[in-house]
Amino acid sequence: MNGPAVSAVLFDLDDTLYPQSSFLAGAFDAVAEEAGRLGLERGRFRRALDEALLEGSDKGNTIDRALAAAGAPGADATVLVKVFQDFVPARLDPYPGVRAALAELGRHVPLGLVTDGHVPGQRAKLEATGLGPHFEVVVFSDEIGRRYRKPHPAGVAAALERLGVPPLEAVLVGDRPDKDVAVALRLEMRAVRVRTGEHAASPDLPGTFASVGTVAAAAALLLPLVSRAD
Repeated sequence: MNGPAVSAVLFDLDDTLYPQSSFLAGAFDAVAEEAGRLGLERGRFRRALDEALLEGSDKGNTIDRALAAAGAPGADATVLVKVFQDFVPARLDPYPGVRAALAELGRHVPLGLVTDGHVPGQRAKLEATGLGPHFEVVVFSDEIGRRYRKPHPAGVAAALERLGVPPLEAVLVGDRPDKDVAVALRLEMRAVRVRTGEHAASPDLPGTFASVGTVAAAAALLLPLVSRAD
């Protein structure tokens, strides 16, 4: 592909490197178990969690909405929210080809990860994927502040600064046009969008460098550019 050599590649985590649905399934099971101990009907509440999630993970107040749908609108969600935040998955399987893709790209250029969300939870997710050793730099944007989640540029800019790579020589790979691609464009980086996860059907933003089906496909596309940076 045409373009300057790539000196670093940054990645998103959720729904880019692994399916976030696998994390949510385990976390919602834990929340439903706790709801059962609190006197709610576990099965009904578990179904309500799934139905609330269909409205979109970004909508917020998923547990409150599930409580209302399960017939307990006045219940205190505080304990259930804490169970969700404290959930630690034993294992999260990356998408097929992700491990090999990161290993191959990492042979040529440093890799970084920039992820949004509750920091202990994001750390636990990364640990459960086993992908942490591939990244020279990991930035949890909520450590800077919740308001600095993508598409705010602070987290990505911090990762690039720590890698010592200017935006024009970096690529961001992520699943969300409105967050990952948008922040890359804001920083004048190249963005490779992967059509995986909850937002797979969202339209691409104008200016997207490439849009591909998987991280493995993104790596194949980028290898000619990163190899020129050796």
